[in-house]
Amino acid sequence: MKTLIILGFLFLSVAVQGKVFERCELARTLKKLGLDDYKGVSLANWLCLTKWESSYNTKTTNYNPNSESTDYEIFQINSKWWCNDVDGCMYSAAVRQNNQIVSEQGIPAWVAWKSHCRDHEVSSYAKGCAL
Repeated sequence: MKTLIILGFLFLSVAVQGKVFERCELARTLKKLGLDDYKGVSLANWLCLTKWESSYNTKTTNYNPNSESTDYEIFQINSKWWCNDVDGCMYSAAVRQNNQIVSEQGIPAWVAWKSHCRDHEVSSYAKGCAL
């Protein structure tokens, strides 16, 4: 949890202006914050997830008309299930929810991970990043 709170403050600082991370920049950042093997999820899986959810972009939002909800930021936290549209799922709340999602449902809670990362070779997402 401490790691994700720190991660939240990091992303909160860049979310105000928006930041699109380079793959290796995000890999180094997530590794420094202890996400490599967090809850048994490899760094390469986190990178694959964030690539397909947000293209490493902290300002990504996607409206889902069928559920009338919005997915927010780099992890695409959904407002219907995990946070509140009123505050735009601000990072401090969204990162806490990311921890709750991982604790309760694991990384399969993310559809993009199931579609693009599960049962795929993901090591290339961290390859060449001088970790």
